[in-house]
Amino acid sequence: MWKDSETNIDLLDFEYLISMTKDIIENDELTPCSIGVYGDWGSGKSSLAEMALKELSTEEGFLCLKFNGWLFEGYEDAKTALIGSILDKIKENRTPKGEALEALNRLYKSIDFFKVASKGVKYGADFMLTGGIGTIADLTMQSVLAKAKGTTIKDSISEEQINKSMEALFKNSEIRDNLKSFQDDFKDLLKKTKIKKLVVFIDELDRCNHDTILETLEAIRLFLFAPGTSFILGADERQVMYAVRKRFPEIEGNHIDIGKEYLEKMIQYPIKIPQLGIKEVEYYITCLLFKNAFKLKFEKFIEFVRNEKTKDFINFEIKYEVIAEKFPDLDQEVLRETISLSKQLSSVLATSLKGNPRHCKRFLNSLSMRLKMASFKGVSLDKKVLAKIMLIEYFKDSLYKQLSNLQSDENGKPTELALLEKGDWDDVKSLKVWKDDTWVLNWLKLEPALSEVDLQPYFYFTRESLQRTQNTSSASLSHEANSILKSLQSKSDIELTTAIKKSQNISEFEAQEILKELINQIQISTKIENPLFKSFIEWGATRASLYPDVIITLNSLPVSKVEKAFIPRIVDFFKKIDKIIEVKELTDRWIKEKSSLEKVIKAELK
Repeated sequence: MWKDSETNIDLLDFEYLISMTKDIIENDELTPCSIGVYGDWGSGKSSLAEMALKELSTEEGFLCLKFNGWLFEGYEDAKTALIGSILDKIKENRTPKGEALEALNRLYKSIDFFKVASKGVKYGADFMLTGGIGTIADLTMQSVLAKAKGTTIKDSISEEQINKSMEALFKNSEIRDNLKSFQDDFKDLLKKTKIKKLVVFIDELDRCNHDTILETLEAIRLFLFAPGTSFILGADERQVMYAVRKRFPEIEGNHIDIGKEYLEKMIQYPIKIPQLGIKEVEYYITCLLFKNAFKLKFEKFIEFVRNEKTKDFINFEIKYEVIAEKFPDLDQEVLRETISLSKQLSSVLATSLKGNPRHCKRFLNSLSMRLKMASFKGVSLDKKVLAKIMLIEYFKDSLYKQLSNLQSDENGKPTELALLEKGDWDDVKSLKVWKDDTWVLNWLKLEPALSEVDLQPYFYFTRESLQRTQNTSSASLSHEANSILKSLQSKSDIELTTAIKKSQNISEFEAQEILKELINQIQISTKIENPLFKSFIEWGATRASLYPDVIITLNSLPVSKVEKAFIPRIVDFFKKIDKIIEVKELTDRWIKEKSSLEKVIKAELK
C-alpha cells in the first residue's frame, strides 16, 4: 500500500514546476515574494512544495519551514501562530545571541501585542456596548494585557483598567509603531543570524475556515518587506477567493471580482498544477506499482526512467521490453503484470478522475487491501480482474450492482456479460440500458475478458460497496464539487442554475458521487420534494455518463413516490436523450399501478 500524503519524490513530472519555484525564490531581484501553488484537492500541491523545500534547504544560508494553519485552528490566532512558528524556527536553527537574541525577544513581545489586537477586533462590539467584561476578563486575556503593557496581573481587573489598557493599545500611532518596530527587528534578526533566504510553505490553507485563511494572508503581509523572504502558498485558489468574498461582499453595481483582485494582489507569482494526461497517469501508476513490487530496485528504476524521459518527454511511455532489458534480474512475470495493469487503469483514471493523483492512489490502495483480505482467507484473486471490477464499482455503481445480482443468480458467470463482451445486444435485457454508454463500451474492451471468470469471489471481496450507505463524504469531494452538491440540495432555483453551470468543472467520479447522493436522498424519502427531484433530473442530464443511473433509478422508483409534477421533467429528460420507447414502457407501467397519473402522462407524450 501507499501512504496517502505528500512526498518529496517526484512521480508526477513536476520537475519543471519545482525549478520555476526555485528560480523565483533564488532570484534576489524578485524577493520578498509570494508564490501561489494552485491546484485541486489531491493534485500534488503539497508534494510540489515539499520537493522544492527539500532542494532549497541544502543551499547555504537558506532556512525553510512548513506551516500548517489547519493544525492550529481553534487553538491559536492564525496571525500569531504563523509569526510564532517562524520565530521558533529561527531560534531553533540559528540559536541567536547578543543583539540577535534581543531582537528575537522584542519580536516575541510583539506577538503579545498582535494577540491583544486580534482580541480587540474580535470583541470590538462587546467593548462598545458593555465595556468588554464578559469577554476579556478571563485569565488568559488578563495575562496577555498585563504582559503587553509591562504590568503584573492581579486577581481581578476592573472594567476601567481594561478600557484604559485597550484604549492605549489601539491608538493608531501605537499600532504603526509596533508594526514598524516589528519590521525593523525582523530585518535585524535575519541579518544577524545570517539567513540569506527565508522560505515559508503555507500548507492546507484551503482546509481552514474563512477567517483563518484571511488572517494567514494578512500575517504574510507583515513579512513581505524583508529581502530574501519568500512564501509558498499551496491552496485551491477558488476556496481562497471564496473566503475573501465572504469577508468583503461585493458592492451592488461594482463588477470587480473582489476575491480574484485580492488574491492577485497578495500572490505575485501563481504556479498552476496542470491536470495529468493519460501517459502521465500511466507513468505515475507504474512508478507506484513498481515501488510496491520491487522496493530494492525502485531508486535505480526512477533514475533510469527519468533519464529516458528526457530524450522525448512528450511521447515517453514505460514499455515492458525496455525495462526488462535494463533490469533482467527482476521477476519478469511480475514486471509484465505491473506494466500491463498500469496501462489497463491509466486511460480510465485519467479521464474519470481528471488525473487526480490522490484519487489514483486511493484506488490502488483499495485494490491492494482487497487482494490482501482475499489472501488472508486463502483465496488468490487475479489483480487485473479485480481492478476491472473495481472500475465499475467506482464509476458505474448501478452497473456494478446489476452485475452483482446477475452473477449471484448464475454462479458467478452472468450470461448477459458474455453477450456484451461479444457485442451481441439483441438478447440483453437488464443491462440494455448501457448500450449507448461510451464509458461502458470501452470498459468491456479492457483486458481481461470476464465472461469465463468465476466472479463470485471478486464480488465477495468488494461487497461492502453494496452494504455501504451512499452518503457522500465531503472529504472525498473537492471544494468545487461540495459547493455544487450544496447548491443542488438548497431547494433554490438560482442555486440549481449555478450548480448546472459548474457541472463540467469537476471529474466524472465527482459527478457520479453527487448523483449518488441525490439518488440516496430520493430513495430514503417517504415523500420526494419537488426541488430535490428537479435537482436529480437536471443534474442527471448534465452528461451522458449519468443517463443510465437516472433511468435505472426511475425504473426502480416505487410509483407511490411519483408525483404528477415530476412527469413533465421525466418526459423531457427521456426526449432529450432520445429514449422515447423507454419512457413509454416506464409510464405505461406507472399508469397501470397509479391511474391518477394517466392524464398528465398522456398529455406530455403527445
